[in-house]
Amino acid sequence: MTVPPQFAAILVNYNAGHELERALRSIADEMGGQPWQGVVIDNASVDGSAVKANQFVSDVRLIRNEANVGFARGVNQGLAATTAPYVLIMNPDCRLMAGAIAALRGVLETQPQCAITGPRILNPDGSVQGSARGDPDMLTGLFGRTTLLRRVAPFLAIGRRNIVVEEALRSGQPSVEVDWVSGACMLARREAIDAVQGFDERFFLYWEDADLCRRLRTQGYHVRYVPGASAIHRVGQSSRTAKRSAIRAFHRSAYLYYATHVAPAPMSPKRALARAILGTRCWLQLMSAWR
Repeated sequence: MTVPPQFAAILVNYNAGHELERALRSIADEMGGQPWQGVVIDNASVDGSAVKANQFVSDVRLIRNEANVGFARGVNQGLAATTAPYVLIMNPDCRLMAGAIAALRGVLETQPQCAITGPRILNPDGSVQGSARGDPDMLTGLFGRTTLLRRVAPFLAIGRRNIVVEEALRSGQPSVEVDWVSGACMLARREAIDAVQGFDERFFLYWEDADLCRRLRTQGYHVRYVPGASAIHRVGQSSRTAKRSAIRAFHRSAYLYYATHVAPAPMSPKRALARAILGTRCWLQLMSAWR
């Protein structure tokens, strides 16, 4: 009797180059020969990276889109194409370290109301990315993961609220409940994702992970950060080929998140303020991108 796969892996690819092959190999190594469902959703890549999926024919299915439909819609395509109860959502420029899947699944199995677990995500040099975070608000743009103010004054409480990795590591617990974890690498319980109808496809790129985790929490689920599981993430390998489009997408999604969750009233003055701040920030980054 054939045992149905317990894991599905969904990777949304856009010009990720050789990183996609490394990502798939790390997943295959973690599965240790057990059956798994893999889906690569290719968003009209032009660098030939999608063919890397063909090296894993027995486990991985390639779905090609004729246009770049974005990350959220791509993940939802992968969800529709798989059935396994645990779903690994991972960027193609990310790779798992040994034992990551077992640690992430272990928390899901012992925490019935946990919808998503996220690993400790590292940069290639071994430094820690801010992958476990507090809910975004108006001040996130000033004290978020990559901002100057956070780098200059990482000790401020507002910065620690936005990025909670350090506190989680100091707790000594195998997992810590957080507001949300990065969609660069997360293991999700399918029944929970189905309960909120998957990712919100209005988010083309960025902030869809924060939105998903927030909607899950409104349904009684929670999200946990698992520092004992690790993954390495080479940030921006896909967006490097469309840097200005990525900047615009980031700011559009940031405003969409804010208007949806922080200032839902259509005539709220907070929306106008957020639009002005984000518009200015976007313009400054676009100008910098020309240099």
